[in-house]
Amino acid sequence: MGPLLMLFAIYTAIFLIGMFMMKAGFYTLSGHRLKRWLMRFTATPWQAFLAGLATTALVQSSSAVMVMTVGLVATGYLSFRQSIGIILGSNIGSTVTTELMTLDIGDGAISLLLGGALLVLIGRHRLIYSIGMIAVGLAALLFAMDGFSSLAKPLAAYPLVDDWLQQTNRSTTVGLLVGIVLTALVHSSAATIGIAMGFLTEQLLTLPAAIAILLGANIGTCITGLLASIGSSKEAQLTAYTHLWLNVTGVAVFLFWTEPLARFAAMLSSAPDVQLAHVSVLFNVICSVAALPFVSAIETAMLFLHTRRRT
Repeated sequence: MGPLLMLFAIYTAIFLIGMFMMKAGFYTLSGHRLKRWLMRFTATPWQAFLAGLATTALVQSSSAVMVMTVGLVATGYLSFRQSIGIILGSNIGSTVTTELMTLDIGDGAISLLLGGALLVLIGRHRLIYSIGMIAVGLAALLFAMDGFSSLAKPLAAYPLVDDWLQQTNRSTTVGLLVGIVLTALVHSSAATIGIAMGFLTEQLLTLPAAIAILLGANIGTCITGLLASIGSSKEAQLTAYTHLWLNVTGVAVFLFWTEPLARFAAMLSSAPDVQLAHVSVLFNVICSVAALPFVSAIETAMLFLHTRRRT
């Protein structure tokens, strides 16, 4: 089992490197304009929502946007109220990565990798270099996804892994905890969802179980923002707490609907990984759009929960 776990760790590292390269490519392309966009286009909750969505779709990392937002709130460039809209938009923007992970370009991934590497090596212009980084990152992402699928059945042959899969398929609570813990460890909800997709594609996980893991990943991803807020201003800490509470509330509602969600997703696509990606979009869009009109109430609730005097 040792060699398989080593390969699994290597594929996870390749996935995270791919995510980093895509993020670096998009960030190099946009430069520091992302921060300026967040500060400039967040006057209303709707503007903040759209700014968070667009920024996360560009950066390909909701965790990076959360750290950026916490930092801007801590330095006074953004208010706590403005950050709520950014959080809601960021949750939807993160689903772009999940959809990209389901791309099936076959041997085209090799061409994408080689072409991207060539652009990185010869690219003196920022645009060419950025496109190369994005291409290499996406190729690494797709390669890692294939790796997760290829390792799923060999790993499932071991009693320990098989027992874990059986428990996860039987209990949404186990799936939720797996998603939370794994995401908190690797600091990437996309990596957790990617691993779930690998087991799901090989029919070792049921779709409801994979949805439970996905929901857990949405809670686990909050750890990055919480860590970034340590030692920061009260408003910055409130931003991180709000991210956690919003995701926990959404998960608490959807956790009881994993079976209906699975049936609905099955109507949208025949591919299991695409079904899970669509559920991610559905979950985040519904939760964020439903919460957006209540930004003032959310602000009041967070202030009450985390700034009231303790007796």
